[in-house]
Amino acid sequence: MRCFALACLYSSGVRASEVDPPNFLIFLSDDCTYHDFGCYGNGDVETPHIDGLAREGLLFEHSYNSSPMCAPTRMSLYTGIHPVRNGAHPNHSRVYDHVRSFPHYLEPLGYKVALIGKTHHSPKENFPFEFLGGRHHDNGQGEDLELSKVDAFIQENGKSPWCLMVNSNQPHTPWNRGDPSQYDAGELTLPPYLVDTKRTRDELAKYYAEITYMDEQLGRCLEFIEKRGQSENTVVVFLSEQGSNFPHCKWTCYDTGLRSAQIIRWPKRVLPGARTRAMVQYVDLLPTCIELAGGDPGAFDLDGKSFVPVLENPDAEHRTQVYGVQTSKGIYHGPDAFGIRTVRDSRFRLIWNVNSPNEFRNSVVENSKIYASWRAKGETGDAFALNQYHRYQVRNEFELYDLSNDPFELRDLSANPDYEKTLETLHSLLLAWMREQGDDGAATELDAWARIDAARRSR
Repeated sequence: MRCFALACLYSSGVRASEVDPPNFLIFLSDDCTYHDFGCYGNGDVETPHIDGLAREGLLFEHSYNSSPMCAPTRMSLYTGIHPVRNGAHPNHSRVYDHVRSFPHYLEPLGYKVALIGKTHHSPKENFPFEFLGGRHHDNGQGEDLELSKVDAFIQENGKSPWCLMVNSNQPHTPWNRGDPSQYDAGELTLPPYLVDTKRTRDELAKYYAEITYMDEQLGRCLEFIEKRGQSENTVVVFLSEQGSNFPHCKWTCYDTGLRSAQIIRWPKRVLPGARTRAMVQYVDLLPTCIELAGGDPGAFDLDGKSFVPVLENPDAEHRTQVYGVQTSKGIYHGPDAFGIRTVRDSRFRLIWNVNSPNEFRNSVVENSKIYASWRAKGETGDAFALNQYHRYQVRNEFELYDLSNDPFELRDLSANPDYEKTLETLHSLLLAWMREQGDDGAATELDAWARIDAARRSR
């Protein structure tokens, strides 16, 4: 109860919904695993602005995406609806015609709603952000994100509420930004699921350098808010998107694929330096913003639900389970079908590989020199390297992990009879959620091309 008492003292007893509508600056990084920031326990990577934001705001320890790849993540974030139900469960696809997004909900409340940087949503008419420019992918040349336009937007809209999505391309591969020489690859502490090879370490240094570069982009945005005198009534949200391009992260439904960094700063309304264990999903951000803007999120058919009570009391609970979906049909070098569905509660994660025993394949399998170095080390007799290499492609139909004792999901308990009841309970919850979403599992995977083709025809 200590956090609640402090929150009441800090906000002088005024609920967030009773103050003037705030501005929203939502900064979204690209392909970045949640634990790769100082404030999330990484002692190697330099992220001073993200860490500073955590000292000034509320850090979410359990924030989750709906899908571990870019386009479905973004379209579920913007619409408040999970990927299968909004129509954009395959990558490079589109939402159904009736689906609406941030501008549709906030503009009637008096907001100017804009986006700068990476898009990766479709079709444009369902996402009518004022587009301030930017690249969809970064080639490492020139200015990848023209941040002066962020400053101009804030200045131009200083007398009315605004919402701005700042979408960095970093640290999406290729890792071509920042200064890798600031990191000594040989001294880095590898997370337990990565195989220790020279290639892994060298690429991790490049990845960390690009995270530091992205952190500087966030820092400049925070400077603009301060310079324009809008810090106190701007809700700053930092999100890390889904996992990185290392094996066992992006394109997987492990915690390293779906779990996200999320930090929210709102001076004098959100307790600084607080942490919450409340389980939230990306689909919850839109209804939260609607409520803070003075609207009623309950009036809309959304999958998300507002977590304003968590902002007011970091000890509050929000969800008892979170869910995720991976549609592999249509990804680069992907399989004909390898759908993944998952549910996790406060302790366990169940993964259902609905097209098992098919093998999983993607661009990591085909092109990653990191992944190839794991195989080479495994062939020398290193059992861990060989296991991590093979289990990326060949998976049981069900996987069950005790995250309280195995946070990096290295020990599958699905065949352990002691956990049979846990598996059955979670599977029942997952099936119920899939029914709500109109998700037929294997049949939905095979039909993925219809959603991709719809997106292609709309371009």
